[in-house]
Amino acid sequence: MLEKSDFELISEFKSGNSEAFNHLVRKYQKKVYWIARKMLGNHDDADDVVQDVFVKVYKSLKDFRSDSSFYTWLYRITVNFSISFIRRKKLFDLIKFDEAFPATLKINSDDNPLLNLESKEMSTLIEKAIANLPNKQKQVFILRYYNELPYEEISKILKTSVGGLKANYFHALKNIKKYLDNEL
Repeated sequence: MLEKSDFELISEFKSGNSEAFNHLVRKYQKKVYWIARKMLGNHDDADDVVQDVFVKVYKSLKDFRSDSSFYTWLYRITVNFSISFIRRKKLFDLIKFDEAFPATLKINSDDNPLLNLESKEMSTLIEKAIANLPNKQKQVFILRYYNELPYEEISKILKTSVGGLKANYFHALKNIKKYLDNEL
């Protein structure tokens, strides 16, 4: 049996078939979770956001106009809920550096406690650098670097020009480097 398209599932849901919504949840739950997880930095907070996102989608799906793909719309809701969650909880520990930059910190420090300590200190500094980025730069950095989205997709999600996104990403990298230079 062929899997139904998002458009078909949405149409069925609008016609009263709640099982169609369950199919959408199963299809996108992991993706939504990982978007939230990358933005929030931990499992429990990401789980909370995933629940909130799908409650919002359930309530708003009847008004979905298909101006963009369902995934783009869902992605935007997830990003917005994650940002709101960060603001509410005032999280400063947003990103785990070793998940984002695995090659940088994969030093075999098992044999050398000093290297292990230095690696953890560097990780902490980079997390602080990212947490101190202006909100727009942080959003673009997370979407581009962690989720590896093309600028065109980020442009639809954040409703910003591609040129502006590239500038924000460049400035985010520059600000991270500047922060590290000042701290080291």
